Amino acid sequence: MVRKQIWRHFDYWLFGAVIFLCIFGVIMVRSAVAGNAVLAGLPNRQIIWVGISVVLLLGTTLIDYHYWQSLSRTLYIVTVLALVGIFIVGEAVYGSARWFDTGVIFIQPSEIAKIALILILAYYYSATQADERNLVWIGKSLALTLGIVVWILLQPNLSTSIVMFVLWFALLFVAGLPIKYLVSFGLGGLALAGAAFPFLENYQQQRILDFIMKDENARHGNTYNVEQALITIGNGGWFGLGYGHGTQVQLHFLKVRHTDFIFSAIAEEFGFVGTVVLLALLVFIIVRCLRVARRAADPFGAYIAYGVAVLLLFQTTVNVGVNLNLLPVTGLTLPFVSYGGSSLLSLMLGMGLVESVAAHSKPMEF
Repeated sequence: MVRKQIWRHFDYWLFGAVIFLCIFGVIMVRSAVAGNAVLAGLPNRQIIWVGISVVLLLGTTLIDYHYWQSLSRTLYIVTVLALVGIFIVGEAVYGSARWFDTGVIFIQPSEIAKIALILILAYYYSATQADERNLVWIGKSLALTLGIVVWILLQPNLSTSIVMFVLWFALLFVAGLPIKYLVSFGLGGLALAGAAFPFLENYQQQRILDFIMKDENARHGNTYNVEQALITIGNGGWFGLGYGHGTQVQLHFLKVRHTDFIFSAIAEEFGFVGTVVLLALLVFIIVRCLRVARRAADPFGAYIAYGVAVLLLFQTTVNVGVNLNLLPVTGLTLPFVSYGGSSLLSLMLGMGLVESVAAHSKPMEF
């Protein structure tokens, strides 16, 4: 009887949009790696990840999201221990130790840590509903966030660390951050970013400098990749060159086209119209998450749904911004579409939590 109630309140529109994007992602990964013998197995791996992720989403939906409240402290400890473990024994890829090498697959705990932080902050803000919104209240939430972020910064992984701070600030704002703190926090954030620049890794500094001061003679690295991305996007025109017929993609001028720059690959093969449809679907998913948040039975559920919506919005904005050369290069994936098992698992876990909030709230209406 309880399960029937859950499926009656299940948001099938949200689920359908997510599944469509996952399938489309597999299709695009297949096109992006075509002709590359080293990457030939990635589409099949992504299919397996999609299958596992769908099971995770449905399984998470069946679990009452309130269950995670009682596990918040345990979840926090496990998350920190996993990140400490990465710092000690993690596999270094592209200059950063971010992955556990299991011998079969690479697992990136920092991706799962995004969802863990959403649950931890959701618990904190819901448990302190009656507390005064002062600097002590803010400081405690920041301390919780820093306890996780510091280990991600040490990997080093700047882009994920920024995501964590965005989640913290967004949920802080939703939880009732007084307006008087907004300006001071904004100015403080800018000052901190400037002060932190000298302490960044060389490649991180170079990405920012490449964005600010373009090197017209660059033939490799981030500048080259972004220039090729812009050429790829322009190549697609209004309606694209057709699936599997993008010259920039198929001739491999566009690098990391199955992950960071998959949006450019989509633009070349499906054109401006195709990218508008893609972004419309992502916006639809984000709006559905916000709808679930507004209809949640309690603040804890609302904060979870708001957090997942912010995560999707920020990652989408940054990924597309990088492809359009509006933002410095980062390693953030395009949600549900880019290749990556840990990223997909993390996002689908988040969607399962949102569906759980929907299933244990009022019936959904379109």
